[in-house]
Amino acid sequence: MSIVTTRCAIYTRKSSDEGLDQDFNSLDAQHEACAAYIASQRHEGWKMLPHRYDDGGISGGTLERPGLQQLLANIDAGRVDMVVVYKIDRLTRSLSDFAKLVDRFEAAGCSFVSVTQAFNTSSSMGRLTLNVLLSFAQFEREVTAERIRDKIAASKKKGLWMGGLAPMGYDPHSDPNRRELVVNPDEARSIQRIFELYLRHGCLNATARAAEADGLRSKRRVFASGRVQGGGYLSRGQIHQILTNPVYRGLIRHKDKTWPGQHEAIVEASLWEEVQHRLVATSARRRGTITKTSKQSATGAAPLLGKFRDETGDMLTPTHTQRHDKRLRYYVSNRLLNGRGDQHGWRLPAPALEMAVANAIADHFFAAAHHHKILHAGSAGDALLVATKVNALAQRVQTEGVRSAPGLIEQGSVEPGRIQITLNSAALARELDRVVEDLDPTLSRVETAFTCKRRGVELKLVAGDRETTPDTTLLRGLRAAHRWADLLKAGTSLRRIATEANVTESYVRRIVPLATLSPKIQDAIVRGTQPVDLTLERLVRDRLPLRFHDQEEMLGLR
Repeated sequence: MSIVTTRCAIYTRKSSDEGLDQDFNSLDAQHEACAAYIASQRHEGWKMLPHRYDDGGISGGTLERPGLQQLLANIDAGRVDMVVVYKIDRLTRSLSDFAKLVDRFEAAGCSFVSVTQAFNTSSSMGRLTLNVLLSFAQFEREVTAERIRDKIAASKKKGLWMGGLAPMGYDPHSDPNRRELVVNPDEARSIQRIFELYLRHGCLNATARAAEADGLRSKRRVFASGRVQGGGYLSRGQIHQILTNPVYRGLIRHKDKTWPGQHEAIVEASLWEEVQHRLVATSARRRGTITKTSKQSATGAAPLLGKFRDETGDMLTPTHTQRHDKRLRYYVSNRLLNGRGDQHGWRLPAPALEMAVANAIADHFFAAAHHHKILHAGSAGDALLVATKVNALAQRVQTEGVRSAPGLIEQGSVEPGRIQITLNSAALARELDRVVEDLDPTLSRVETAFTCKRRGVELKLVAGDRETTPDTTLLRGLRAAHRWADLLKAGTSLRRIATEANVTESYVRRIVPLATLSPKIQDAIVRGTQPVDLTLERLVRDRLPLRFHDQEEMLGLR
């Protein structure tokens, strides 16, 4: 009697990245223990698969782990019969996530085993044992999160900088063990200049223009991945954030309280207090004064005013034009308006850009709610409640547009092929009835694809995953190509086809070759998933190669 082979995949995980750079680390230890267990079951037909599924430095509170996702994909494809883990909490620390994994395993005919915790899930007692173990794992994770929050609060009371990106004017201490900020002299002078400019002008917009005239720019950061952030002109929102950040007064903020910090202050006490009084007075006056400008602002004539920049750091400024008694609004790169320097820039229809931004934010919220990436930690009840609120907020933004949440967007940038949006964490926390510290940092960062497609005089903007709506012009041309190709094969003359279709012979001659397009391209046209710049005009204009592979590569389907 032959033994059935059981293909075994080993999954390992470690919550922190500490020690992962060592020659033999925790992931290797887990893998060896699992490999030995599989070897002991060789008589049962167990066979270890060569590929490793490792997740180092990733919490067990989420399923969004590269190694786990690759393992699940192979399980769905029927390549894995058994998942072997060192302990159950290496797989997940969440009861709800474990239920999802078990359902997915069972659907694919896959089992799992823990080499250090012996139980049989085919019996009721075994399932009870498993649920008890997972309950303790989830409890441990939640208690750990509470300890971390308490530690951060206690450390900030002592004036320590608890990580994150250092604000403009400061750099992290060269010794990673010292949680202090060190003054950056050049940036500190820019910070002092911004405070002085605000006292002189008393207006954030005027201060932003004066700062740009002085050549003041935001902090430029170069990350380990090579990505560069910042270095552009300061927006109104960025300047307000600088003017209200107590770190420049030598304080550390935690929620709504501040504590004396261990770093050096950049702004003197008298200058700080004067600016704060001016900000409060200006804010109060604006709330109590109704002017033509404030009325226009209240209606949201340009809800993205001062929010977005292009890839050069230039502000996208709202403007308009009159055409046939109709007011047309645009967001234009500022250099195109003042005539300075490079005259290549963006000129985007305002309604289209505002809709693209709203859709990008809504899609981001829907995805965050679906994947439970909203809170740092919390109970299943908390997660469900806040996911409901995020879905409602996403629905509102999608339906009413960016005007429905004017304070939600802090800043953003538009680049060829990509749009990035930073949401205001405080405003987001207020919308969800939470505190900022509870929110997952990724919830306030939106990044998605951004494409412009011109149809005649109309410019269509697409942000993120667009709806698969077939292009009727492309579909009509493809149908005509197949119909006319069949008539030609049946012996019908080109002239007769053109006459009956009320088109020219030249048009028929250019359309017919579409019937020989790659099946992959034709399928994409039928389903509406073709590249956004693939139009009927391009297909009949460009000389397409004969090989299907070359056609797909040329048209961007590979």
